[in-house]
Amino acid sequence: MKASTFVYPWDVNGDPQAAATIAATGVQQVTLASAYHSTRALTPRHPRHRIVTAEHAAVLYPTDDRWQGRELRPYPAGDWAPGDAFGEAAAALTDAGLEVHTWVVLAHNSRLGAEHPDTSVVNAYGDRYPWAPCIAQPATRAYLVDLAAEAAVRPGAHGTELESLGWYGLQHLHAHDKTGGVGLGDAGLYLMALCFCPTCREGYGARGVDAEELAAGVRAALEPGWRGAPSDGGWAGVEKLLGAATAGATRAWRDDTARTLQEAAVAAVRGAAPEGFRILLHADPVSYHVGANAGVDPAHILSVADGVVVPCAGGPGLLTPFAEVSAGSVIAANFTIVSGMGGSPGTLASDAARARALGATELRLYHAGLASDADLEAVRSALAGR
Repeated sequence: MKASTFVYPWDVNGDPQAAATIAATGVQQVTLASAYHSTRALTPRHPRHRIVTAEHAAVLYPTDDRWQGRELRPYPAGDWAPGDAFGEAAAALTDAGLEVHTWVVLAHNSRLGAEHPDTSVVNAYGDRYPWAPCIAQPATRAYLVDLAAEAAVRPGAHGTELESLGWYGLQHLHAHDKTGGVGLGDAGLYLMALCFCPTCREGYGARGVDAEELAAGVRAALEPGWRGAPSDGGWAGVEKLLGAATAGATRAWRDDTARTLQEAAVAAVRGAAPEGFRILLHADPVSYHVGANAGVDPAHILSVADGVVVPCAGGPGLLTPFAEVSAGSVIAANFTIVSGMGGSPGTLASDAARARALGATELRLYHAGLASDADLEAVRSALAGR
């Protein structure tokens, strides 16, 4: 199976050995960040630094004039990725014989939420999630679609992988996070992800649900959970908490909102890209799930995009719903290879074999820039034995 590893530009730029080191692992492709959220990242081999702090979500290349006069626009990176950091890294990786694809993070941007709070998801208690732009709002959707097209189609790129192209919710890898004290379960997390901004309130109303009554119902349904009562899991749990009709109406609004955004973003990328440019989405096969791996309907998304990147850190079981409806689409199994982040590079060969048996056609390895030399050697050994 073809293998690609994720990389940041700052892993490569300023390190003349980085591209060759990545190529030596045996991957054929690199998925290189061109638009990314805030992070604090290790660079264990870089000759100039060991820690890179990306202070806010940013594009890692110079933007064009499509953003002139617009209130919502991407932010340039600071000194962690100056100039055309993506282009510089892409050139080095290409010279090392690697095929470069862009890695584009979309509806995940804390700075956007801080500077434009009205763009954020608002929960049933009135709390805003600044990291989570509401993908139902027209101005936000236009921003995300244009960002997808610009950040995906960079010079030298053969394809793209679009992350966070859907709803975001309560779950968020945040500095000094203190939100795990109460286990809300799958159903509770769905309720905490429901947005009550003016656009979403109108959306619920159009489906016969009064937004004020819905918010009150969500708060009442969550109250036992705040006191520590166990939550029923899955969609059946949501229906039990809200009632089947109300739950179905909220899901219909959110599913339709996400699907149409995904369709628009993929169409915009295709319109800007050369022939043969490949478009994948980071995806979860349960449409009401939220986060970096957007919840999707497998049959729908594989009719829109060229394939999906599927999280397999907890096992490859999420591959099956995509494989069952695939007709030649790319199904990339995404494994963490950083031991210090819970990855298991030593079992990559067996993990990949199981993923292939479940329908995976490619591998994604997270993340060569963060991995130790020992982790990369384990990857090399695993890929050499394919």
